[in-house]
Amino acid sequence: MKFKMTSLEKKWVLYDVANSAFTLLVSTIMPIYFNSLASNANISEVDYLAYWGYATSAATLIVAFLGPVLGTFSDAKGRKIKFFMAAVLVGVIGCVFLGIMQSWLWFILLFIITKSAYQLSLVFYDSMLTDVTTEERMDIVSSQGYAWGYIGSCIPFIMALALVLLYEQMGISMSTAMMLAFLLIAVWWLLLSIPLFKSYKQVHYIDVEEHAALNTWKRLGNIFNELKENKKALLFLVAFFFYIDGVYTIIDMATAYGTALGFDTTSLLLALLLTQVVAFPAAIAFGKLSQKVANHKLMFVCIFAYLCIAIYAIFLVEQYQFWILAFFVGLFQGAIQSLSRSYFGRLIPPEKSGEYFGIYDICGKGAAFIGTFLVSTVSQFTDSMNLGVGAIAIMFVFGLFFFYKTIKTEA
Repeated sequence: MKFKMTSLEKKWVLYDVANSAFTLLVSTIMPIYFNSLASNANISEVDYLAYWGYATSAATLIVAFLGPVLGTFSDAKGRKIKFFMAAVLVGVIGCVFLGIMQSWLWFILLFIITKSAYQLSLVFYDSMLTDVTTEERMDIVSSQGYAWGYIGSCIPFIMALALVLLYEQMGISMSTAMMLAFLLIAVWWLLLSIPLFKSYKQVHYIDVEEHAALNTWKRLGNIFNELKENKKALLFLVAFFFYIDGVYTIIDMATAYGTALGFDTTSLLLALLLTQVVAFPAAIAFGKLSQKVANHKLMFVCIFAYLCIAIYAIFLVEQYQFWILAFFVGLFQGAIQSLSRSYFGRLIPPEKSGEYFGIYDICGKGAAFIGTFLVSTVSQFTDSMNLGVGAIAIMFVFGLFFFYKTIKTEA
């Protein structure tokens, strides 16, 4: 039977297209721009890679604290869309100002704020999944979001890439090209968010209470108590914490890693564009496959594949190897993200989706700090970027172990 999305599902998916443009900017052009600022300040390549990792970790820690608290607040009737809009606006404004920063230190500080706002928007966005679709359609709707996000983000990215690579032919300076590229991504992010702003209705919610701030902390405590009883959800979150941390570390550090190894900038950007193009059909294919094959089996394959990718990264010395890496990351990236989101969505009470997805995003987009910290510290202590990136493999080993325990645990 042919799958057809509802109007609301399409608008929810459209926000994946909106925010994925910023994701691609962070993983491609932004670290290259930061590298130029760092080089102008006489910062070494190893320290540049480390500082980028530390900044990503700092944004993560902010979201790790704010995500569950704001997610819990957003479960009250009518609040989710307000928190979502606020996070998007802060992220969009931050993106604009990043394009005009000339100091590497101020750039890093603003990057932390902007990336935190972006990640917080995803806490609310992910929790909307239980409102915009049914349990039976979660796998395929979630995969459609990631799939169209990957391919849709290529549109502003190619335009931004043209600005960055062809600025001389356009008769503008590199700094002007960067400013326009960041502005383009910000406008894209905002405009494609508007349909969801206008159409989203909070179906599942908790009634507004007196002393909301105090009750929020109480409800958060209750959620952790509920997780002790729901061992399957708890084990999944532990597994998710490890394997998705590794996934997002690879996304966040790929361009920085390739740049630090001295690979050609243009080739790096095109290789990561390949990742987006491959991820589009791959995410859709895994979404359709989930209608025939159990979700957990597909996820196990994806985690193991990422373990192999991390080990392969240790031996990365030639530019063509980076292209191979980019292809295989694209093959499994959308699948592991979308299947994880829908798998967790089935394990939680829908009226508390904000609270639970706040915790979920600590372990996901809001918690990718161990991996980046691991890359940074191992790189500096061993003076080897290859060993630093390869250390991510341990995250997938733990992820596989705890996910296997999840599968064997009764709901």
